[in-house]
Amino acid sequence: MDSVTQIVLGAAVGEAVLGKKVGNKAMLYGAIAGTIPDLDVLASHVTDTVSALSIHRGFTHSIVFSVVFAPVFGWLVSRYESLKDFKSWSWLFFWAFITHPILDAYTTWGTQLFWPFDLRLAFKTIFVIDPLYTLPFLVFLILAMIQSRTSPKRQFYNRMGLYMSSGYLLLTFLFKWMAFAQFESALDAQGIEYTQLDTRPSPMNTILWSANVETEAAYLLGNYSLFDSQPIRFEPYPKNHQLLGDLIAEGSVQRMIAISEGWYTISQKEGQLYFNDLRFGLLSLDPNAQDFVFSYQINVVDSGQVIFTEVPKNKQDGKKLLAELWKRVKGN
Repeated sequence: MDSVTQIVLGAAVGEAVLGKKVGNKAMLYGAIAGTIPDLDVLASHVTDTVSALSIHRGFTHSIVFSVVFAPVFGWLVSRYESLKDFKSWSWLFFWAFITHPILDAYTTWGTQLFWPFDLRLAFKTIFVIDPLYTLPFLVFLILAMIQSRTSPKRQFYNRMGLYMSSGYLLLTFLFKWMAFAQFESALDAQGIEYTQLDTRPSPMNTILWSANVETEAAYLLGNYSLFDSQPIRFEPYPKNHQLLGDLIAEGSVQRMIAISEGWYTISQKEGQLYFNDLRFGLLSLDPNAQDFVFSYQINVVDSGQVIFTEVPKNKQDGKKLLAELWKRVKGN
């Protein structure tokens, strides 16, 4: 999830663990702890694109990290804070650390909660930024913050924020199931034979859902709003995996395929090859669009190694997509 959401979650967890004893300091340390796992993004500045993608939401988002580093941070804080309770501070950091990747597990990218096992947990029920999750949570956190440390209202507001946000996460499973059933029904009705069907929420909401459908020669992309009344349309995107040629056996290419979980197409523009990660869809709802959210230029250096470079995104494309989403979420 986005940094603001993780800060809110961390602060609420900190309050739940230690708010009665240290007041708003519990929220402060919880908020700080809630952002620490995402420091793995710094890897993009010191390593190649493929390695950075592999590291992201890996070790720092694992149970191992939470168990090992919670006591370290707990000990450091207990050394200079007036409350010298090492166990309580360690408990605060543990819960702030562990709830971070658990929340991330609901997103499309997922998280390696069980690192070092090569298993990425991704429920794909919520987008990385979802105002319906974050804003009510933030309101209750602020209401709790302005209460006195021992006030019953403080605990009540904080718990309401945790309950409502958690309840919303459970509700997203129902929405996903409803969308999945509609996509399955549409594929059957249209006589489309497929091998895989993957669904995810569109940006900023859980009303409009997207589907990736794998067929023998192409991937089909479709959208469905819970308010739709017209049949679902699927647009084909050729796999073009053969364009990789011998490069498909190269190590970094295999790693990218693994990262994308096999959901990728290869495109070619003016002789340049691009690797497109289908898990995050397109930058437009236009069926003729070819601009993927995550696309990587493929280059081969003199040593024979394949280098991937992410294609920069245009802010105007993002604004255009949000406008399209607002219209499409209302139904077709």
